[in-house]
Amino acid sequence: MEKKINQLFEDQKSVHVLYSYNEMESYIKQVVNYIREGIFAGDYVILIENDRIYPLIEKELDILLSKDQMKLVHRINNFDFYYSSGSYHPPAIQDYFNKTVQPYVENKTSFRSWAHVEWTTMKDPLHLIEDFEKVVDEAVNQLSFPLICAYKGERMPEYLKTILMETHPYVLVEDDLIASEQYHPSNDRK
Repeated sequence: MEKKINQLFEDQKSVHVLYSYNEMESYIKQVVNYIREGIFAGDYVILIENDRIYPLIEKELDILLSKDQMKLVHRINNFDFYYSSGSYHPPAIQDYFNKTVQPYVENKTSFRSWAHVEWTTMKDPLHLIEDFEKVVDEAVNQLSFPLICAYKGERMPEYLKTILMETHPYVLVEDDLIASEQYHPSNDRK
């Protein structure tokens, strides 16, 4: 993974990647590698993660990174991020994200982001995820930063998998980065 994905980030800063995971051990390995490689590349890392998993990630990072390097990791609770308005509401999420990245953009500071996307129930309308991913895809291209969106594979119905393949130009599969053949750039979408 590391060489291909990091080469892609060097060649093209605007990279929106879908990562579907099943095993927690693989998830932790991927997110830790992404953060470590980002820090080594001189990026700040915005990590949108839940309170259960973050301590596991932090434990691994504490072994690999110095205290100063750890200061480059900006962690946001993913529940607060996705439900800042009390429900999964894309405009509110977008506002939260814009406020988060604004200092990096204004200071022309290089950053990357990892977002662990979760929802409390399947009652949350999946079309909201589609709307949000379209907005995020545009933001990645406008602001020129890499973003990996992580979803738990077993919680993704086929309809959602299709949406995610259409809204992410790249897919991280195990340690390989592949182009999504179903991807439609935001300006090509109806």
